[in-house]
Amino acid sequence: MAARVRVQMFDSEPHNAADKAYDTSLDAGHVTGALSDIDAARLTAGRAGSPQGNPDHAPLTLSDARFTIPKKAGWPRWFLADAQGNKGGESRWLFVFTRDALDQPWEAAFLTLVAPGEVPAFKKDADGWAEPVPADSAGLAVPPQDLSQDYATYLKDGGDTFAAGPHTSGWREQRAENATRPGLATQYIDEPLTGGDYAPLALRTADGGALVFFATRHFEKQTAHTGSSVPTPDEAVLALTKGEIKQSLTMEFVSNEVVLTPPRASGDQRVTILGRVQGLTSAQGE
Repeated sequence: MAARVRVQMFDSEPHNAADKAYDTSLDAGHVTGALSDIDAARLTAGRAGSPQGNPDHAPLTLSDARFTIPKKAGWPRWFLADAQGNKGGESRWLFVFTRDALDQPWEAAFLTLVAPGEVPAFKKDADGWAEPVPADSAGLAVPPQDLSQDYATYLKDGGDTFAAGPHTSGWREQRAENATRPGLATQYIDEPLTGGDYAPLALRTADGGALVFFATRHFEKQTAHTGSSVPTPDEAVLALTKGEIKQSLTMEFVSNEVVLTPPRASGDQRVTILGRVQGLTSAQGE
């Protein structure tokens, strides 16, 4: 049975050690892709403000772990770990682990938190193996390989690719409200992230659709009008900022999302975003 395959659950000790010391080297070999970008920037900013370590450190513990392992030959390989954390309220923590070769470690590439009950049932064979969905699958409303670009396009132009929610229509509304303020203009640019360790990964759900993890990159540029200045950012932003903030500040974020994509031509064709974790990775003052 696939459920009996021995896999390595997310080892919280490296994460906790890195968080406690604000030291990226302590968990660098355990994360990759979007999660690595977000985690490394967070630790770097924390260390700049508190060189002695994290004064607010609270260890992360995970319980009630459930594993979904796709049946896949060759490398790379991956699996989904779904656990309850002692942070984030009742949310389930979804980790996607990837491994490039037999002599390489398992690394967490994606991390998202979703509400209880929103993790779907997966299609499995008689031995308990899940079904991985090809990136170019034509049987879905949106192929996994297109989701990153489609999400970036949606954030700019809107449309009906994604269902309404806090990470879609809600985020667009928030941006529109913040775009123009007295003395300050804010511009947004969104880009897909699809190569290498950022490539989307998908599992077939019991209804024929797919649960898909993917990543995106976002830029937010604040420009002060003549005679005004950019609001002073917090210490974490300043720690990741290069250059001097005179008239503008451009912040770069990396985000990873988990979505439900319905089967093609089966009722509502909109993609539903279940969760998104985003982090500032760099900033530039001008």
